[in-house]
Parts: sequence; C-alpha cells; structure tokens
Amino acid sequence: MPRPSLPRVRTRSAVLASVALASALVLTGCSSSGDGGSPSDGKTTLTVGTFGTFGYKEAGLYDAYMKQNPGITIKENPTTVEGNYWTALQTRLSGGGLDDVQALEVGRISLATSEDLADAFVDLSDAPGVDRKSYLPWKWDQATTADGRTIGLGTDVGPMAICYRQDLFKAAGLPSDPESVGKLWAGDWAKFVEAAQRYQAKAPKGTFFMDSASGLFNAVVSSSTVQYYKDGKLAYKDSPSVENAWDLAAKAVQGKTSQGLKMFDTPWQTAFSKSTFATTVCPSWQQANIQQFSGPANKGKWNIAQPPAAGNWGGSFLAVPSSGKNVDEAKKLVAWLTAPEQQAKVFQKVGNIPANQAAYDLPGVVDYKNAYIGPDAATGLIFSTAAKAIKPAETGPRAGDLTGAFGTGVLLMEQNGKSPGEAWNATVRQIDSTIQ
Repeated sequence: MPRPSLPRVRTRSAVLASVALASALVLTGCSSSGDGGSPSDGKTTLTVGTFGTFGYKEAGLYDAYMKQNPGITIKENPTTVEGNYWTALQTRLSGGGLDDVQALEVGRISLATSEDLADAFVDLSDAPGVDRKSYLPWKWDQATTADGRTIGLGTDVGPMAICYRQDLFKAAGLPSDPESVGKLWAGDWAKFVEAAQRYQAKAPKGTFFMDSASGLFNAVVSSSTVQYYKDGKLAYKDSPSVENAWDLAAKAVQGKTSQGLKMFDTPWQTAFSKSTFATTVCPSWQQANIQQFSGPANKGKWNIAQPPAAGNWGGSFLAVPSSGKNVDEAKKLVAWLTAPEQQAKVFQKVGNIPANQAAYDLPGVVDYKNAYIGPDAATGLIFSTAAKAIKPAETGPRAGDLTGAFGTGVLLMEQNGKSPGEAWNATVRQIDSTIQ
C-alpha cells in the first residue's frame, strides 16, 4: 500500500474508556456528520470516517462511484493514526457528529459487536451485492454479533512477511536472496532474534537489525492463536505468546539489535531514509510506509522474505451507524467498496490485502509484483497465500488497548532503560488499573 500517509493499524494509542463511551453512543443516537442528505445541489453527501490510508481515494474509487451514481457526493474525513481516530470518535460518541460510514480497526471490532454497542450499527449482511461466502470466513465472523448480525464488512487483512534491506544484509555477511533469508528464521521467532545477533556482530556502522522491539513483540503475538483473551476473559498473564513475545523483545533490546524506535512516529519515518535499520515486520500494508519514507534513493534496496510464522497484524472494517441520515445509501457504498473488484484496485494502489478472498484470483492481485520492494518477488501471491493460511485468534473487546499498553511497556526497556522485570510490572499495573 504505494503512497499512503500511515497504515491504519496499526498503532494503538493509550488506554481509552471504550465501554463507557460506547454505551453513550447507543444512548445518544448521534446524527450523521457532513453536509446532510439534501444539499442545495440536490445531491446526497455521504461522509466516510477513516484512519490512515484505506486507499479508496488513491485508487480513484470515490470518483468512480460518484460517476456511476450522479446523485451521490462522497466526502472522506481521514485521520492519520488509528489511535487518534478512535479518541476523536469517542468524543463524537457522546457529542454527536458520526459519519455515514465509520471505519473500525480489528482491535476494536469485538467491542463494536458486543451487546453494549452492536445496536449502534446496522446489519450489512443484506446490503446490495454482498456475498458472505466471498469474504474470508474468520474475517466475516469477527464482525458478526452473537445474534447473527454482521455490523462491519472487511476491507483488508494484514498477513505478515519480513521486509529487509538487501544491501545491509550483504554488508553484514548474511544471505540476501528471499529464499535464503527466510531460511534464517523459518518456523521460530527465536531464530529471528538469533539472526539479529549475527547481523549486529558485523553490522554496518550506525545500523541496527530491526527498527523496533515493540514491532517484534506484536508480530510474535499476532502469529499465535492465543493472544490476550481466552473464553472472553483477559488472559494475557498466562498467555504463552505474550510470554514468548516479551522474552524475545527483551533479548532484542539487551542485545542492542533494535534501534528502539516507536513505530509510526516521526523518528521512525525518518530512519527509513537514513537507512539505519535492516528489517521491519512487514504486514502487507507496511509496503506503503517503506516506499513513502525510504524515498526514491532506496528503490530496489528492500526485499521481502517469509516470516518465522504466519500471522495477521491489522485489518479493518467499514460500518454504518444506525443513527445516520443516509443509511440505505451508506450501505450501498460500503458493499461496493468492499466488493472484490474494488478491493483488488486498492491492493494494486496501496498494498492492502483484500478481506474479500474472491479478489485473490483477479488480475493485478495474484500476479502483482512491487516495483519498489523486491520487484522480482511474487508479492501478490505471497501475501494472498499467507492471508488464506491465517488462523484466527480471539481478539476481545480491548485488544487494541492491550497492544498499545504492551507497546509502551517494550519502549520502557528500549527508551527508558528499564529492566524486563521492571517494564513488565509497570505494564501489568497499567493494564490492571485501566483495562477490565
């Protein structure tokens, strides 16, 4: 995904009062924001609230839809980072002003489908042209309530790979072709950390193996079927994936193999162009960041290898608030935007792997190659195959906030010099006091 501002995922902000404010939405019945349903020119204006880059504008889909539907005007209200979007959305939950279409990140979808909030969104399973079977089954199920209503249609998923700098690998004496690189850590994230130590021993001056140990932490957790919740309850303290991810992140920090950057912040963006790290965990949407922030001078220096384990990092949905002024037209728009043909166009433009699996066999997806990153790699095939192999995990209502809390906890080791034990205890205290 080629020139977006930032991927939606994909950062998680500080802990938020989600349940209370979510309940407020149901109680207040907010009205749609934007220009209303009957502007002076006779057109219906549909507002679409998004975070990061969904790719609809970049792929020309809004213009195409308006051309096909002359009575519709679309206005997108984007926010760069998902955490900021969610914070602003919560303000509107109690004060009014929801968009006709609201994007929801996967870390929030369990809350959105909960008994407290589900009635705030309409059922999209009967939207015109929607075919449940064409979506990845686990993706469809994530947005389906206990009573069978589907309140969000999947836009994309985040199958992971590892993006790496071929030139830096060569300089450090490591193999640089994708197949050999993937073999360095095949099957085990611990091997990834071992490869980091090998790199750092002969690393070009001023470079690190990875950008962020928090990225490593999230990748390890994201490749497990047991993450923060079990049977609807918080279970992070006993989660094998959380324990393993924390230990590996600590080893990366202590071995000085991570640059210690906070992902998606300005220093992280700048580090791409300065070529100060050799790898980044690479969900499909990460390709856009690499291209945008690395710049033209680094074209052809990046490549893509298989990750130690398959997993999903990120992915979103489009929902229609039931209190909106233009519900029927909004449902039509959401169904059209998430149809396979449109998702294929978004993938070609910004790299978001479709949640609609019917898009995988379309030209421009299965045969897609990224001219900037690994131009000889079968990028479309790699990511679409990985998407089919994803085994879903229980997310839980506060999964996004938990990811943010652990990201902050890893940064305590990376940027504040805390020991693994000190950082873990601080993270647990934060979670226990703010997340139920």
